[in-house]
Parts: sequence; C-alpha cells; structure tokens
Amino acid sequence: MLKYLIKRLFQMIPIVVGMTFVSFVVIKLAPGDFFAQLEMNPAVSRETVEELRKLYGLDQNLIFQYLNWLKNAIVFNLGYSFAYNKLVTALIGERLLNTLELTVTSFIFSWLLAVPLGIVAAVYRGKLLDRLITFFSLLGLSVPNFFLAFIFMYLAAKTGWFPIGGVVSQNYDQLPWYGKLLDRLWHMAVPLAVLVIGSIAGLLRLVRSTVLEELNKEYVKLAVAKGLPYRRVVLFHAFRNALNPFLTLIGFDIAGLLSGAALIEIITAWPGMGRLMFEAVMSQDLFVVMGSLYIGGIMLVVGNLIADLLLALNDPRIREREVEGKLVR
Repeated sequence: MLKYLIKRLFQMIPIVVGMTFVSFVVIKLAPGDFFAQLEMNPAVSRETVEELRKLYGLDQNLIFQYLNWLKNAIVFNLGYSFAYNKLVTALIGERLLNTLELTVTSFIFSWLLAVPLGIVAAVYRGKLLDRLITFFSLLGLSVPNFFLAFIFMYLAAKTGWFPIGGVVSQNYDQLPWYGKLLDRLWHMAVPLAVLVIGSIAGLLRLVRSTVLEELNKEYVKLAVAKGLPYRRVVLFHAFRNALNPFLTLIGFDIAGLLSGAALIEIITAWPGMGRLMFEAVMSQDLFVVMGSLYIGGIMLVVGNLIADLLLALNDPRIREREVEGKLVR
C-alpha cells in the first residue's frame, strides 16, 4: 500500500504543475493587470508603477515569471496580495477556515441524510415513502443552487430569522462554547441549507438506484431465502457491494471542498475562498488567484487519491489489481 501511495503522489506532481501553468498563462493573457489601474491614478507616477512591477518580477518573460512563482509555491510562499496588502498565505488562511467550516458541515449533513433516505427509498420501492423521497430529489435537482440561494436570501432578509453575511455575531467572544457553536451554525444557516439541498438531491438518486440494483441480484434473493434477516442483508451485503460509486463520489466531494461553494459564497456574502477568488479575479490580483488555484489543485488530486484508496480498501479485487499489482481474473 505504501508503494502505491508514493507512486500516486509522484503522479500528482505533473498534474498540479500543468494545471497551474495553464492557469498562469490564461491569467497573463488577460488585458492589463493590477498595476494598470494604478497608472490611471494621477497621484502615482509611471516610474513608481514600473518599480512595483520590477519588485514583484512582473517585468520578466512569462516563463520566468511562472518558474519563479512555482519555485516559491513549492514551499508555500504564495506571494503578496496587491489589493489586500498582505501575504497570500495569511489571506487564504483566514478565508480557508470559513470555507471548510461551511463545506465540511454541508458534506457531513448531506451524506448523513442521503444514505439512509436512499436506502429507505430502495427498500420501499414504488410505495408512498419512496415516491415522497423521489419527489424531493427531483425538486432539488430541478432548482439551480444559485436560484435557491437568492430565494433563501430574500426570505432571510424579509423575515429577519437568519443573518445575511458575516460568520459570527458581535458578542461572539462573550458566549459560552455551545453558544459559539450555535452562533456559527445560525450564521451559516442560509448557505448551508442551499448546499445541503443541492447535494442531497443528486446523492439520493445515486444511493437509491445503486442499492436497488443490488437488491435485484440473485445473491440477495438467496440470502433472504436462507432465512437471513432482510435488514441485515440490505445493510451488510447489498449496501457493502454498492459502496464503490459512493466512495468515488466522496473523493470528488473532498476535492470540491474549496471550490464547490464558490457561487453560493458570493451570493450569500459568506467570507470564504469563493468570495476571495471572485474579488481577486475582478481586481486582477495575480498571486491571490494563483494561490487559490494552487491550493484547489492540491485538494483535487488529494481527493482523487483518497477515493482510490477507499475503493481499494473496500474492494479486494481493486486492491489486488491496482495496489498489490496482482492479475485478477
């Protein structure tokens, strides 16, 4: 397993390098840069702007600029934010916690709700409970997340039940630990609800269809005919064999923890990585954009690796073929 893990980690290097290089080239091909806005300020001389470009290495050839950025990015020195006047690592660190707080909570709630509901829908196929769960799933899939976010923001503003924007209340420091937890959940209620509804709708259909396919197989009918409790057959046999697509999806969800909530963060004014990325793109803050893409790229390849490892642990055939290098017939 260790040899397989090291091999996959080395395979990630060209992926991250290729992704960051393409991103860097695309950003540099866009007309102007952050300092072009300073040139329009009569209080800033052209010589000052040129000195700033030289200071940050933006007067060099594009390839040299990228190689210099990559050399620093390897040790997580992601440069300096022109718009925020602070180190990119410090800036991302502040917003990263907010995004992970939202997306990890959404991830946990979505899976905790989708898996049991999907299994129940598969077991009670064609009955009223299945129809209600399927209707909810179709409704969630048919309404775009951004539109749902606008609706929830309107209701929050109209009723005043939930705050709009911000992470904590002004008296957060005076609250006990459980009060702080509830205060954070209260502030993230709107974006969290949008993300959970959007995620659970697709997950429900996947869980239902996959478990239903397993329940129709002969080994399930044989196990029930031999007298095994149906609940045990569903949970410990059918669901276990249906796990592979879910494990792959978990890897993609982990990969999307930073970028999956970007649009919702922007609409609901949640101060996370998505909002930071949007503001950085609009102001052409090069190093913030590249730093965000770099961290997101690492999350993507790590998420795929976790999915592969979970698949190998769950399915002996995959473990023997991919990890141990054995020929599976």
